[in-house]
Amino acid sequence: MEGTELSEVAVVILGHGTEMNRQSAAPARQHAETLNKRGCCAGVRSAFWKQTPRVQDVLQEITATTKASRIFIVPLFVSEGYFCTQVIPRELGFDYAGRREVEHAGIRQYYCDPVGTHPAMTEVIMARARAVVEESPFPRAPKLKNSTLIIAGHGTERHAGSREAIAIQVSRIQKSGVFAHVQAAYMEESPHIKDCLSKIDTRHVVVVPFFISDGLHVVEDIPVLLGEPQALVKERLATGKPTWRNPTEREGRLVWYGKAVGNEPLLADVIWQRVRETAGLYSTPAVPCVSG
Repeated sequence: MEGTELSEVAVVILGHGTEMNRQSAAPARQHAETLNKRGCCAGVRSAFWKQTPRVQDVLQEITATTKASRIFIVPLFVSEGYFCTQVIPRELGFDYAGRREVEHAGIRQYYCDPVGTHPAMTEVIMARARAVVEESPFPRAPKLKNSTLIIAGHGTERHAGSREAIAIQVSRIQKSGVFAHVQAAYMEESPHIKDCLSKIDTRHVVVVPFFISDGLHVVEDIPVLLGEPQALVKERLATGKPTWRNPTEREGRLVWYGKAVGNEPLLADVIWQRVRETAGLYSTPAVPCVSG
């Protein structure tokens, strides 16, 4: 791809965001920084739906200050949930079910699929699982082929997409044979996280949160559901300590609990793949980006 074509492409990594926990913005900013260092295009910006900088403001700024003729908006969401597939595209002028291309002030904007449903998320999850056991091998690093992997999600009976994204990953990773067993567990629907350890027959368990950021669900709610006393979790959180110590013994099992998948550095590559795929859908040249 020639430099002139690169200069015509801008990317917006769109996170949900929240004013209650500013750390929720960290993954979007992290991956934007990574892609900008690679010099993939005219620029990669992070933007949010529920906190500043708001996505509408970032789109206006790109339009006013760059030479970009195409803007790719990549939702940093784990599933095709209500906000991702209905609220956000509608407010931005897209019809997610059909029309994902609009034009404003002579600039084409494209709305990509969320990162969490990309096939490459399988490697992202396994990278998170490997990282947590390598970082805390005491008393020794478990053999993954003899361990159970639990992919922990929010879950909601109001939208099947939240469950489906995890179910797909469970099937793919189970078929890979890397782990003895792979299971899904959810905060708000069955099978519940609070019950998951009692149904496992391996000594070693690795839990990976299928969330974008290490927000309160990841650092507080899930550790409590896995058996940590709530008062202890809140005390650790208030003093800036990890709310789960790896490994922790629960119900006769050693449990390693990882960071949210959104923190995984490989996710930057998934974001760029979403850009390439969307560019291809609209018969525009795919934009290469070499890792480095």
